[in-house]
Amino acid sequence: MTIAELTPGLTLILGSLLVPLLRGRVRSIFLISLPVLGLAHLSILFPGEHGVVSFLGQRLVTLRVDGWSMVFSWIFMVAALISSIYSLHVRTPLQATGGMAYAGSAIGAVFAGDLMTLFLCWELTAVTSVLLVWAGSGKNAYRAGMRYLIVQIASGMLLFFGALIQLNGTGSLAFGHIGLSAPGGWLIFIAFGIKCAFPLLHTWLPDAYPEASEVGAVFLSAFTTKLAVYALARGFAGTDLLIPIGVAMAMFPIFFAVIENDLRRVLAYSLNNQLGFMVVGIGIGTEMALNGTAAHAVTHILYKSLLFMSMGAVLFRVGTVKGSELGGLYKSMPVTTVFCIIGAASISGFPLFCGFVSKSMIMSAAGQGGYVLAWGGLMFAAACMFHPDIRVPFSAFFAKDSGKRCEEAPINMLVAMGISAILCVGIGVAPAYLYALLPYSVTYQPYSASHVLAQLQLLMFSALVFAVLVRNRAYLPDLRAINLDVDWLWRRLGAGMSGVALIVWRSAAGSVGDVLSANFNSAASLITRHRLPDGLLIRSWPTGSMSLWVMLMLFGYLLLYYVGV
Repeated sequence: MTIAELTPGLTLILGSLLVPLLRGRVRSIFLISLPVLGLAHLSILFPGEHGVVSFLGQRLVTLRVDGWSMVFSWIFMVAALISSIYSLHVRTPLQATGGMAYAGSAIGAVFAGDLMTLFLCWELTAVTSVLLVWAGSGKNAYRAGMRYLIVQIASGMLLFFGALIQLNGTGSLAFGHIGLSAPGGWLIFIAFGIKCAFPLLHTWLPDAYPEASEVGAVFLSAFTTKLAVYALARGFAGTDLLIPIGVAMAMFPIFFAVIENDLRRVLAYSLNNQLGFMVVGIGIGTEMALNGTAAHAVTHILYKSLLFMSMGAVLFRVGTVKGSELGGLYKSMPVTTVFCIIGAASISGFPLFCGFVSKSMIMSAAGQGGYVLAWGGLMFAAACMFHPDIRVPFSAFFAKDSGKRCEEAPINMLVAMGISAILCVGIGVAPAYLYALLPYSVTYQPYSASHVLAQLQLLMFSALVFAVLVRNRAYLPDLRAINLDVDWLWRRLGAGMSGVALIVWRSAAGSVGDVLSANFNSAASLITRHRLPDGLLIRSWPTGSMSLWVMLMLFGYLLLYYVGV
């Protein structure tokens, strides 16, 4: 097997194992060289299915090279390079090791041509990425990491069992278009939906990302959810149900983002909002919509990582990203301020910035496809989300003078932010280079007069509303508060109900014990009978049934643990 038949993700995964053995400048050079080598590896791949192995009679494809896998692998590798540069100031090897292995696992999943390889990489992304959450300081980071890990493992369990049902129903583990009518389709759909942060399944995202370290949040913003977007596009393109789900994703985070005080949590809700646009594009399923989804995933990784990097630099220098405690930092961190403004302009979709050339493709596809309600919902979400997006640089750098003075961000952070900023502007000015990477041929022209004028009108009106509210002190102030999302149902209500159930159980323990003692002999006799060769405990069980019961028991345990975390 040649190197052209190996997944480029292996370069990062295997290289991450050597990171703890290196020190100082050698480690820094090595961390940068890993994604550079990965980019070189990507450049020599050629279309087709490679790295085919046989396992238990099944054909596993570890390297499927086509338009979809290449566009996501390119941006994942670039994100790994930017994130590794951003992390060079960190002395301990944990974050670099976890980050490189995490990025490599995501790239491995993108190239997976079968559901089993996808599952292995899917779970590896969960195990490695939780290290980045735990790298944050304090008990909150540990608890958020445990909740994050439980949710991600649950997603993998659903994917695994869905794959088994798919195998039983079709005799194949091939990862192509699945659809909801396929055997195991709903389980796989929910598994992808958890990782994509569908409504009511999304709370792990604003819970875990703000608790990660300044480096961890940058890695996390690039890979997990975009891997889910890729998986949905590969397996469920054209599924109508995704359109209302995507519109809901784009709209519901607005309220939480507006009232949040933690600026990294604002970015997490904004991330969820942008995912909604991609999910709508997948649901529409036309070539323009799918191209828009892939393009928006690329640009989103760039500008969202830029925003997380700027807030990470503030956290590193000042020690907080609470909007109520910040302001006036443009005096101390002018370069970081400029980079943050570029990120905010990109996510808002200003012309000449990368968000404009990708988001407008999805909006145009919705309009041309006759999805009037979806188009209106996305327009409303884009207009309203402008306020939280612009509030991040405003609260951190301009809103007031907090009196905090600090040094500019370290040079490695500035270099990483500079690369992202250049790409955000470069793609916005010359989108043809991005369009050339997309899965289908592109004839779309983003800089038509109608597109530019419509977007500028939307943005200028939103900016005017924001300015008037701020000028008249009518805008919601940054308040010191903790806002629970729908996870209140299990983190507060669920925990309280479990406590009541425990009290009831203890009070009834005596009666239960008497009943168990009275029936012990009959139960023992029943167990003895079923231990015979044809008994329930000895006879052979179908693999699918056993997997179902194992999954249900493990899922029950994880649910109980989640409530208690």
